[in-house]
Amino acid sequence: MTTRPARAVSAPPIPFSRPDITEEEIDAVTRTLRGGWVTTGPAAAGFEVELAALVGGGVEAVAVSSATAGLHLALEACGIGPGDEVIVPTWTFTATAEVVRYLGADPVVVDVDPVTLNLEPAAVEAAIGPRTRAVLVVHFGGLAADTAGIAAVAQAHGVRVVEDAAHALPASRDGAAVGSAPHSDAVVFSFYATKPVTTGEGGMLTTRDPAIADRARVMRLHGIDRDAFDRYRTASAGWAYDVVAPGFKNNLPDPAAAMGRVQLRRAHAMRTRRAAIAATYAAEWAHLPLDLPASGRPDDLHAWHLFTVRLGDDAPVRRDVFVEALARRGIATSVHFIPLHRLTYWRDSLGLQPDAFPVAEDAYGRVVSVPLFSAMTDDEVTRVVSAVREVLEA
Repeated sequence: MTTRPARAVSAPPIPFSRPDITEEEIDAVTRTLRGGWVTTGPAAAGFEVELAALVGGGVEAVAVSSATAGLHLALEACGIGPGDEVIVPTWTFTATAEVVRYLGADPVVVDVDPVTLNLEPAAVEAAIGPRTRAVLVVHFGGLAADTAGIAAVAQAHGVRVVEDAAHALPASRDGAAVGSAPHSDAVVFSFYATKPVTTGEGGMLTTRDPAIADRARVMRLHGIDRDAFDRYRTASAGWAYDVVAPGFKNNLPDPAAAMGRVQLRRAHAMRTRRAAIAATYAAEWAHLPLDLPASGRPDDLHAWHLFTVRLGDDAPVRRDVFVEALARRGIATSVHFIPLHRLTYWRDSLGLQPDAFPVAEDAYGRVVSVPLFSAMTDDEVTRVVSAVREVLEA
């Protein structure tokens, strides 16, 4: 079935995402550059303290160059290595699984819940085997997963739990902020350009376990037992250090951290704007032939990183035509996600078959993520609402 011809687009195209950066972030970065400390230093240290305070729970925070780096460091600190298995949902970005390979371990890919597209305890229970050493919990779209339920299963089998919270700052479940790690060994956030809180590139690991925090700090910078900020802010010999492990290069520089500190102060205000846009979409599209994203339980906090709809069987167009129709109307979209079992490397190296993932298979053919970012103007929101209705009411 064809859709109505697109109206001529006179307004600028609406991107899928645009970072919400104010003069305050720009001034903070400028002050850092003028201060002369452009690698990991006082701004990164302050960023760690402030994020730990934001999520609470008495956690320690370790600033890193990306969420991918943080997940790698978290699993390494948990002792994951060759021969081990780590449970990973198929509904995630490839980084969640690739960090398992970095350590010579094997991902065990499982399907997700049909409503939330998050990993569920029953799937974890069914996937645990004699080599299972950890499970990676992804909070899809900013909706907190049932980490408590998953952790209960994992702990019964002596399995570690690491949270991939790339989408989930700020978010909470059962009164606990994602990042406070009441049920897990470590939590990792992303500050990539599209995320609710951004530093351009960057990430943060939080944990209640001092041993994990200490190991991550050492391994993020070549396995050196003293970071550069510590070495050069003291009266002792700055050149003196030891290498205690073959580490990595995963540290976050101060200009990025300076931007992140301002973003943290604005985190809840930006989330509130995202939530308001999500509520508008939900109200305006409730009658359309699509499934709206899960909004979570009333007392939980959804970060609303993504607004991912699923086209219904009665929609007048299929997903790819829908994407093209919105593009002609100046609306950029994305697909979250191409599931792991459909990607060549994971499919072939792990022998994954589509029929093992019925939920993800069904969702993949239907999902579209529409623009949702805190810097959206009311006019942009209205244009997205109208464009979706125009295509699906055809």
